[in-house]
Amino acid sequence: MSSTKIIYGLYGDDDDMMHGVKALNDKGIKINEVYTPFPVHGLDKALGLRKTRISDAAFIYALYGVCIGIILTWYVMNHDWPQNIGGKPSFDWAHNMPAFVDPIFELMVFCSAHLMSLTFLFRNKMYPGAKPQNPDPRTTDDKFMIEFVSDDVETIKQVLIDTGVEEITVKDA
Repeated sequence: MSSTKIIYGLYGDDDDMMHGVKALNDKGIKINEVYTPFPVHGLDKALGLRKTRISDAAFIYALYGVCIGIILTWYVMNHDWPQNIGGKPSFDWAHNMPAFVDPIFELMVFCSAHLMSLTFLFRNKMYPGAKPQNPDPRTTDDKFMIEFVSDDVETIKQVLIDTGVEEITVKDA
């Protein structure tokens, strides 16, 4: 039978929580997750998290939007319904491309923004019907929580108390 427990330390201030994260790192205690109501500057570095790849995804989504914009402007203005506008016939797409920069740019921004949002929601399991992952709803308002999975409950409790924790909860894993 395993004695592994899930320990939650609830803080009322982000500075106290950051002090707790640093103290726990100094003791070599592994932090499983941190829940905050807003982004805390420096928390990702304190936890040792890698840089996200959302910017790479944004670039790919922007390229997708540019491709859609090029295909759409070519199809509408050269293939499907060519028009002689202002005495400038649309022989090919390349000669008229400066007129298409605005819609191509807008499609690039549209695709990048919307697909990044969807990627973020699915990556973090926040899509409709997903089970909520937050163990305490107060962390969406004004509290900060650190989560641990460990056998050494007393050591973690002592470090949390030393760093100004407001509440400690222990559950079976």
